[in-house]
Amino acid sequence: MAAIDLNSDVGESFGHWTFGDDARIIESVSSVNVACGFHAGDPSGIRATCAAAAAAGASVGAHPGYRDLAGFGRRFIDVDPVELTNDVVYQIGALQGLARAAGTSVRYVKPHGALYNAIAVHERQARAVVQAVLEVDDSLPLLVLPDTVIEEQARSAGLRTVVEAFADRAYTPDGALVSRREPGAVLHCESDVVDHVLRMATEGEVVAIDGSRIRFAAESICVHGDTPGAVAMAAAVRRALVSAGVTVGAFA
Repeated sequence: MAAIDLNSDVGESFGHWTFGDDARIIESVSSVNVACGFHAGDPSGIRATCAAAAAAGASVGAHPGYRDLAGFGRRFIDVDPVELTNDVVYQIGALQGLARAAGTSVRYVKPHGALYNAIAVHERQARAVVQAVLEVDDSLPLLVLPDTVIEEQARSAGLRTVVEAFADRAYTPDGALVSRREPGAVLHCESDVVDHVLRMATEGEVVAIDGSRIRFAAESICVHGDTPGAVAMAAAVRRALVSAGVTVGAFA
C-alpha cells in the first residue's frame, strides 16, 4: 500500500491580520509547516497553531524564512551566510520553545518562500541553512525539492532529506516549479489538483506544463493554505488518496 505525507503552511497570521483557516486545514494534513515570525506569524498565533496541531495529531515542522514581513518572505535577500545561519537557528529555536509550551515538538524543517527557492540553486545560502539545522538538531529532516543544491548538501552533511511535491503548482519539463510570475503556475481547479496528487502518490510521476511526463518520487505533498478554496481542496485531496488506498501519515 502506498503512503504519503500531506503538509501545509500555517501559523502565518499576524496580530489582527488573519491569514488562512489553519484549524480546518490541519484536519486534512498530517504535517504542518509553522511560520517562525520572520516572514509571518506572531508568538500567540504560533503557539495556538502548535496546540491545534498537537490536538489533531499532526507533526510540527519549522518554516523559517528571510527576515521579510513586508514581502511575506517571497523576495530574495542576498544575506550574508553567517547571518542567515543565525537567523534560521533563531527561528527554529523560537518554534521549539512555543511548540513545547503547546505540548508538542518540532519534528522537521522546511524553509519558506524565496529562501526555499534560493537554496535549490544558491550554494552559499544552502550551506548556511544546512549548518543551521546541524547546529540546532541534526536529527531534524529537511524538506527539499529533488535534484537541488540543498538536497545534495544536506545529504552530504548527514541530514535526512524528504523530497517534496506541490499539489497546486505546475512543473516545468525538467522538474522545477513554474515561476508564480508565469501563467498556469498555480492550479486552481479542484479536480486538476486531485488528479495531480493521485498521479504523484500512486504512479510517482508528474505531468509537466507542456504535457510531458516526468518521474517524481515524493514523500510529502504540500497543499497550500492560501490558495482560493484551500480548505475544500485539502479535504478533497485527502479523500481521494484514502479512496485510492493511499495511507496519509506524517513522515516525521
